[in-house]
Amino acid sequence: MSAPYPVDPTKSVPPGGPPAPGWGMPGSAPPYPTQPVAPYPMQPHPVEPPPPYSAQPAFAPHPTFAPQPGAYPQPVLNASSGGCPIQPGPGARGTPGMNTGFPKNDAEALPEHFGASFSDKAIRHAFIRKVYLILMAQLLVTLCFVCLFTFHSGVRRFVHQNFVVYMLSYAVFLVTYLTLVCCSGVRRKWPGNFIMLGIFTLSLSYLAGAIASYHDTEIVVMTVGITCAICLCLTLFATQTKYDFTGCGIYLFVAAMVLFIFGIIAIFTYSRILYTVYSAGIALLFSMYLVFDTQMIVGGRKHEMSPEEHIFGALVLYLDVINIFIALLYIFGGKQ
Repeated sequence: MSAPYPVDPTKSVPPGGPPAPGWGMPGSAPPYPTQPVAPYPMQPHPVEPPPPYSAQPAFAPHPTFAPQPGAYPQPVLNASSGGCPIQPGPGARGTPGMNTGFPKNDAEALPEHFGASFSDKAIRHAFIRKVYLILMAQLLVTLCFVCLFTFHSGVRRFVHQNFVVYMLSYAVFLVTYLTLVCCSGVRRKWPGNFIMLGIFTLSLSYLAGAIASYHDTEIVVMTVGITCAICLCLTLFATQTKYDFTGCGIYLFVAAMVLFIFGIIAIFTYSRILYTVYSAGIALLFSMYLVFDTQMIVGGRKHEMSPEEHIFGALVLYLDVINIFIALLYIFGGKQ
């Protein structure tokens, strides 16, 4: 039910007649006076003057660069399908074909330096095992030659009567040694590297056996035992010491040149004392070379041998041991 119209109480209403117009009714005047119009005219807003500087030109892309594409297009919602579009993003763990940002396996989750360090140690240990297995085979062959030439009188007599075979073995030794040392492709390519190393081992074993055949059996046996003890002690020292001998290669080379010149002088003097001093110098030099080469093979020092040089590593160690053995033979059996 609506509220009644307001009625002016100053006006009488005849009985039965229409009500007098009140406030808000048509034809009735408002009870408040009309406000006069403002006596001052309305002024328009003044126009601002133009800026004192010229307008900047619109941005234009550099002529050498093509305009870059805009934002990636977003899929439009298909209202008729009643579903929402699938936004591209990282997939769940293990989803094929999608970059999830998670490591695929345990190896990928490990730090990069950890795997490299473990791999280097494994490769170095395999290299050391291979070098010393080859060295043991070489020393076993040489020991067989020395024992045969020392204990078998017929073989000893053959060696003493055929000096040409000794010189031929020396020539083969020099050729194979220089080939393996100077040609890296030969000593790294299988099976040629093992064939060359086998020829080198046989020739040097014949030389060592021929030299041993000129000495008494007791001297040879004693020298073999002393050589084994010296090489074992030097190998343990090289692997356990904190001193790094891999930077002494140039000094060892100079010492070798000095001993080479001294040996030439000793040949023409025919002095037993000079022979003994020269043999002691050779034994000391190759003992130092054994420490140097062992640290180069084991690694972990300033300089180390490449894991691909297992033939070269076995060659230098074998040469060190044989030279120590021959030098000790000259020291203990100088009269022969």
